Amino acid sequence: MDSVFKALADPTRRTLLDRLRDTDGQTLQQLQGQLDMTRFGVMKHLGVLEEAGLVTTKKVGRFKHHYLNAVPLQQAIDRWIEPLLVKPAARAVLDLKSQLEGETRMSKPDFVMETYIKTTQDRLWDVLMDEKAIAHYHFIASHGTRNGDAVTMHFADGAPMLTNTLLSSDPKSRMEWTFEPHWDGGASPTSRVVYLMRPENEFVRLTIEHYDLGGPAVPGEGVADGWVRWASGLKSWLETGEDAHIGPMDQQEG
Repeated sequence: MDSVFKALADPTRRTLLDRLRDTDGQTLQQLQGQLDMTRFGVMKHLGVLEEAGLVTTKKVGRFKHHYLNAVPLQQAIDRWIEPLLVKPAARAVLDLKSQLEGETRMSKPDFVMETYIKTTQDRLWDVLMDEKAIAHYHFIASHGTRNGDAVTMHFADGAPMLTNTLLSSDPKSRMEWTFEPHWDGGASPTSRVVYLMRPENEFVRLTIEHYDLGGPAVPGEGVADGWVRWASGLKSWLETGEDAHIGPMDQQEG
């Protein structure tokens, strides 16, 4: 937590986060072009942000793309700020538009987020594969069902919310799923999600990459907000053993 506040204390680093909030996935060259600073100076500031977990990167070919990672900010808000504020009005969740058209691992994701979970690699893998675990941590879905490689999440009334179909996996380290929304009558096309898992001491570093959104993921809104709630619920349940459903604000205040 100290590294987060230290990173936010510098106005240049706050500006970099603002630039990524406006347009996620920018390269070093793109970010440098918006600041009156040398390439080396921007690299140093990005390094501090990465160390604090506020920025994560994805290398595609020769270029490294930088993404705002909202999880540490959300944790800081939950611990230090949220208890002192009146919660804001409900926000729209998971307003997605995307198209699945033969993307490869070398394509640039539209959204990237990372979090560290105090668990084992085996446990995290098993939970992400287990449709029964959804009932313990998902921020909207009440339960999940399986049909072969397809897992469908359901609303409390039983209506389908989202289907994920497993496309490929590297045991214990990588899995790739379709992302097929049902909440809007099928109006939103299918996209693609990749989970990357890497053990680090007592923790597992979970990286979420969302492809084919067809537009930017805006931090604090829509798909970006949904992923923060999903990851926070998953982390809380795995670390405490208590169900964690970090739903939309209207559900929390109701």
